Amino acid sequence: MNKLKVLTNGIIKENPTFVLLLGMCPTLGTTSSAINGMGMGLATAFVLACSNMAISALKNLIPDKVRIPGYIVVIATFCTVVQMSMEAFVPALYASLGLFIPLIVVNCIVLGRAEAFAAKNGIISSSLDGLGMGLGFTLALTLLGAIRELLGTGKLFGLSVMPEEYGSLIFVLAPGAFIALGFLIAIVNKLRKA
Repeated sequence: MNKLKVLTNGIIKENPTFVLLLGMCPTLGTTSSAINGMGMGLATAFVLACSNMAISALKNLIPDKVRIPGYIVVIATFCTVVQMSMEAFVPALYASLGLFIPLIVVNCIVLGRAEAFAAKNGIISSSLDGLGMGLGFTLALTLLGAIRELLGTGKLFGLSVMPEEYGSLIFVLAPGAFIALGFLIAIVNKLRKA
């Protein structure tokens, strides 16, 4: 299996956010700023890559009857590592993302990749798949967060780009997430068909 294709699959061809439309709850809930989107994306990428690798290594040891609960335990372990690390080293980001960090455990991207890819492939391919999907998710959340932050507050990664009075509060709120995501999905679909 081509390792580069496995790695780039989640970034371009099967982007979890723009193409597969998975993980919409954290996508819409955490992207009020670029730094929040990037933080959530990187946390998910870590859990994806590590859990894919572990599940691939353990796939022959986990009985079929407890396959899904076994995957959840592995994913929850890495999610706990991320949660405790963020709380210790980046407490402001941890406080901002709040409940969405422990909810990575039930993110359909993570469990879906464990079931669809890691359970059927080798350790290296599985870790690359998790990394690629995680990077695609991170890029999507960072882009969406950057657009919402810029249009809503006139800032980008917390730095002032334009006067704040030109910003539109709707983009920082929930309706702005739907509007910006809808336009980004339309642009991605247009580019993929071109």
